[in-house]
Amino acid sequence: MTFKQAVITCFQKYLTIEGRAPRSEYWYFFLFYILVNFALGPIDTTLFGGGYAAPLATIFMVIIFLPFTMVAIRRLHDRDMSGWWLLLMLVPVVGSLALAVLYVLPGTPGPNRFGPDPLGKDTDWPGDKDDDATYSQSSIPRVNRE
Repeated sequence: MTFKQAVITCFQKYLTIEGRAPRSEYWYFFLFYILVNFALGPIDTTLFGGGYAAPLATIFMVIIFLPFTMVAIRRLHDRDMSGWWLLLMLVPVVGSLALAVLYVLPGTPGPNRFGPDPLGKDTDWPGDKDDDATYSQSSIPRVNRE
């Protein structure tokens, strides 16, 4: 998924809590959030002066809150975790770090309880099904467990 696709997808799915989001979708949208905030900082300072008033950045954060929350939940779904894990954010420092680690880890391969793999990976391994695979006999002797 490209940067542009991730941003468009997140805004299109701003109310979609079902399904899964790959790492690229989450992290590109996070990068979009950071870049826009960095761009709005000097604009806010120029237009509205220094201090704590940053109306453009505040408006942007209000607009992006829902899409960012939904992609974070879908990212947790990709790890086969409930969206309730997002409440870890309420634990200062440790909660944010734990979520960051969860967002970096790869999703579960193949389908899980939240939907199909967003990367379309197939988890069929040779021998899982009747796929005409042949295997040679091992030369390692069997050990009887009693």
